[in-house]
Amino acid sequence: MTEINVLMHHLVPEHQIVRKEDEEGILKSLNATKDELPKIRKSDPVIKILESAYGDIPEGTLIRILRESETAGVSIAYRVVVRG
Repeated sequence: MTEINVLMHHLVPEHQIVRKEDEEGILKSLNATKDELPKIRKSDPVIKILESAYGDIPEGTLIRILRESETAGVSIAYRVVVRG
């Protein structure tokens, strides 16, 4: 069976793991806590691909998602990794 890297699909935006030392500044700029941010499950195919490249991604890790936008150029969103 061939393994598919979902990050290579043109409809899947770029996902990045946020460094722990950058999390506080990001949350402050968003005026939010991790509990208030959208979630992404550890079982999500994108997280599985990131784990194959970077190792285990613990729950609570912040993920930055970069989407190309015709009007905004690049739109940045954040998700918090949760169990599942």
